[in-house]
Amino acid sequence: MAQSEGSQPDEDRGAAQQAQNPAPVPAPSASANTLGIPQDFVIFGSEKPNDRSATAKVNGYVITGTDVDQRVRLVTSASEAEVSPEELQRLRVQVLRNLIDETLKIQAAEALEMRVERAEIERTYQQLAAENFGQNPEQMGVYLGSIGSSPAALKRQIEGEIAWERLLRRNVTPFINVSAEEVNDVLTRLEDSRGTEEYRLGEIYMNATAENRDAVVQNLQQIMQQLEQGGSFVAYARQFSEATTAVVGGDTGFLRLGTLPAPMAEAARQMQAGQLVGPIEIPGGFTIMYLIDKRQVLTADPRDALLSLKQIAISFPDAVDQQTANEKIEKFGTFVQSLKSCADAESARDALGATVVSNDQIPARQLPEQLQNILLNLQIGQTTPPFGSAEEGVRVLMLCGRDDPEDAGAPTFDSVMSSIEEERINKRAQRYLRDLRNDAFIEYN
Repeated sequence: MAQSEGSQPDEDRGAAQQAQNPAPVPAPSASANTLGIPQDFVIFGSEKPNDRSATAKVNGYVITGTDVDQRVRLVTSASEAEVSPEELQRLRVQVLRNLIDETLKIQAAEALEMRVERAEIERTYQQLAAENFGQNPEQMGVYLGSIGSSPAALKRQIEGEIAWERLLRRNVTPFINVSAEEVNDVLTRLEDSRGTEEYRLGEIYMNATAENRDAVVQNLQQIMQQLEQGGSFVAYARQFSEATTAVVGGDTGFLRLGTLPAPMAEAARQMQAGQLVGPIEIPGGFTIMYLIDKRQVLTADPRDALLSLKQIAISFPDAVDQQTANEKIEKFGTFVQSLKSCADAESARDALGATVVSNDQIPARQLPEQLQNILLNLQIGQTTPPFGSAEEGVRVLMLCGRDDPEDAGAPTFDSVMSSIEEERINKRAQRYLRDLRNDAFIEYN
């Protein structure tokens, strides 16, 4: 995380896992044909894909305009709004910087005889394809082509992340030391802060100097516009953030406000889950913040309760008029209010022609926030108000069981030590990358 110290320990995500799990690729739109190509599309750049002109050379390795275009499409494909020509040009500049850094990492790993093998890259790519396309992983390539990118672009990104993880494991991690006294001090402070809130944030951070301050602010303002119009926060963080959390899509994990720079802490304190703010000036640069979640330190979160639910749903004929729909919804609501227990829910099949589906061991936090608040205040056998629409159907959820979480215990000595080590590795990694840039021979067109 950018500019933080001693962040709140959480589960150790592991650099190797981060490197081998790129951000999910969004599924193709419903309008795509059997080849995965949308009916309406725009050709970006040259219509002659084999005309590859060099954009930069990094120690002799050529980065082409096609490389930049295909990586840009990985970023913009999730945006619901049309990206302006000015925004595309700005994205190209930033993506080129990222490709240069990526190339330096790969070259540094190769120089130390830690080359990433093709088989390893392919294995990670296939895992990602299976996660996004299930039984049809070959559709990954079709989808990437349909958005103007390619499997090669994604595989190059995978290679860069694995190479970087190996470099850090060899040249940085062995030289990080954490004393037992430091770990015990953190554990003591955690116990003292029991019940206070901690925050899980997404961040997109950019360094700034007096000379480029205005340009950095403008870049982040334009990223904010894209995010507000539906752009993927994870995708933008991975491509543009200069914080070490970029590899995990900007996710800081849970941390306490005292570990953040004052401007970030003040902003987070006033944010609600799902809210986006920025750019915020902090020491060294500017950041965009996204509040993913918040909880209380060492205290059980009611949203971690496991719920047993019955879903009772009714559907409507096509083109049903609003009055008829309202009458059926009212009848449905009256009926479910008359139910006394979960055993009674099955009677809705005969009485209303409803469908009744049981769902066990559902974490409350996986439900929409509005439903979380309702369900966590219900007693066994009670139902939510009806919700839905005539087009999608109307339903209620009946609470049939609830396993509340136990009070959260203090993190272990080992987990705290791992968290401190990771924080120090991240800071050293930034310096390491700066050294690689300073030693490189880079030619621009």
